Amino acid sequence: VQVVESGGGLVQAGGSLRLTCTASGFTFNDHIIGWFRRAPGKDREEVSAISTGDGSTYYADSLKGRFAISSDNAKNIVYLEIVDLQPEDTAVYYCAAGPPGWTSMWGNAAVYDDWGQGTQVTVSS
Repeated sequence: VQVVESGGGLVQAGGSLRLTCTASGFTFNDHIIGWFRRAPGKDREEVSAISTGDGSTYYADSLKGRFAISSDNAKNIVYLEIVDLQPEDTAVYYCAAGPPGWTSMWGNAAVYDDWGQGTQVTVSS
């Protein structure tokens, strides 16, 4: 099982990015895929998740409106689009895969079995 993030980079405040999580080694359309982030000096926090089986999406309350998660099951890819990026969005963004049936706990990192190495997002003011 492997999940790999890409798409991070340096962007000016107000800009946008699309992060990509590419998964392999498991039945992609029967999992929950989550995005988390860890900002410098802060704890890891949940960002969003998607149930690849039925397409249900979940977002952290504080991030609704600027983040959009989607999946392309044919390509085993989950996207996280972020608009109106702000300096406080600077963090390493991680993708993780977990088994189905845990969507009510999507924000709990313990739900997820497999994690990527992360992709750095840096937002300049």
